[in-house]
Parts: sequence; structure tokens; C-alpha cells
Amino acid sequence: MRIGVDLGGSKIEVAAFDGLSELVRRRIATPQGDYMSTVMAVAGLIEIIENELGQRGTVGIGIPGTESAQSGLIKNANSTCLIGKPLKRDLQTVLQREVRLANDANCFALSEAIDGAGQGAETVFGVILGTGVGGGIVVHEQVLTGANGIAGEWGHNALPTPTAAERPGPACYCGRSGCVETWLSGPGMQRDHAAIAGETADPASIVARAVAGDVACTATLERYEERLARALAVVVNILDPQVIVLGGGLSNINRLYDNVPHLWQPYVFSDHIATRLLKHHHGDSSGVRGAAWLWGG
Repeated sequence: MRIGVDLGGSKIEVAAFDGLSELVRRRIATPQGDYMSTVMAVAGLIEIIENELGQRGTVGIGIPGTESAQSGLIKNANSTCLIGKPLKRDLQTVLQREVRLANDANCFALSEAIDGAGQGAETVFGVILGTGVGGGIVVHEQVLTGANGIAGEWGHNALPTPTAAERPGPACYCGRSGCVETWLSGPGMQRDHAAIAGETADPASIVARAVAGDVACTATLERYEERLARALAVVVNILDPQVIVLGGGLSNINRLYDNVPHLWQPYVFSDHIATRLLKHHHGDSSGVRGAAWLWGG
């Protein structure tokens, strides 16, 4: 039995699997700003599931950050209470077994590569477009973590080929300005719409009003699509994946899948682009599924 944990900023989800079949799933709210309460909440959910099923499983955990290869401490986490903490060590102590950790975007990419939208592809780039922006790389159904544990972290590179109006770009929590995340996250779309249209609207409202013919909201989506195309073109130029899979709340904007591949063509260094841009298959379930798959088949 394999157990996957999706440790998010707002919820903790745990599921157990036998092969590709889900046995049980549980979800609770994440204790806000409390590291040890978060550790114990994860352990408690795993205990509940194992008691219910009467067996012990391997544990893989997807986190909104990454583990430093040098110190073993968590870094780059938008759930800031995890930063600088020995999360893997503490969980292993409480659970009394080995635990495997990975960035949540890596877990998403792995799930979609194994039996989701990217199934059968040699190289899959998984993208999270939500409150933040992340990415994960899977090659031959194996997560590529990289020498520094940051492979796929395209969200904290500068938006490519910025226009004069896009410089220097919005401030990012990472300390820089103009990161891809500041433009392509949900809050980034909302900020851009407010700056240009002079009104506040969340992404869901922007999309709905664009469908109804609102000119300002349509223009916001067009700017978003063009920026997404530029950002993904760099990924295609460097990684050249067979499939790019979108996840997160903004991945449900269906027009992206038709428009962005046309818009990225001028920025991709090839006469023909075979890379497919696809919507997730497993959606919100991909994080917990991919965490379980950290232990392989």
C-alpha cells in the first residue's frame, strides 16, 4: 500500500492506493502558521487511514516548497511556517519510517505523466497556475529534481521579453520583481486587471465576463495568454517536452489550450512545434496521487 500526502497551505489531503486504485481519502484544514501542529496533523491522518485499512504503507509527501540537499531544511515554501524546518526528519521520527518528499508541482507532473494527460510521453512538464506558479519535470516516469532540488522552478524566473510597460514588473515574495509568478498566478491576473481596467475582479469573474462579451475582461485574458505563451516558449526551447500539462485553478480556462500554442510559435526556436499543451486529467487529485507514486510502481 502506498500513501500520498498533499500538504497545502489551506488543506492537507491524504489518500491510500493499491496499485493505481484508490482505497481511501481524507482531507482536513491545514493548521495556519503552526509547524508542529502541521506535522502532527499529517501523522494523525496517516494513522487514521492505516487503522481503517488495517495495514501500513509507504509515505510520499508533496509540499509547497523543496528540501535543501545541503541542510535538509525546507526552502522556497509559500507556506512560510515550513521554511527552515527539518520536515522530513520530524515526520520520519513521528511515523517511524522513511518518508519521501517532493515539491507539489513535481507530484502533479508525476501523476499526470504516469496515467494522466501526459501518459506515454517521454518528457512531461507539469505546470501549476494557481495562487502561485510552479513547475515539475518528469522524464521516463521519473521526477527530475536537479542538482539544487529546483528543477522546473520556472515561476521565479523573469517574464521573458518584457515590454516597456512590463518593466520592472510587480514585486515578488522571493525578493525580485517581474517573476513569471507575479504575472501568471491568480493574484497576478487580478492585479493586472485592476491596473488596466481600474476595477477589482477575481479570475473566475474575469473569465465569466469575458465569455459574456466584456471587452476589458477579454483584454485581460488576451494579455494573460500572451504572457503564458512567452513563458512556456522558454520551457519548450530548453526542455523540449512532448507534453505540457496545466494544473491549478487557472488551468480550467479552456481557451488557453487553443490560443497559447498559436501565440508561442514566434518565441520557439523551431520550424515546427510538436509539443502539446493539455489540461490535467486528475485535477486536484494529482498532488496526492503523485506523492504516492514517489515510491514507484
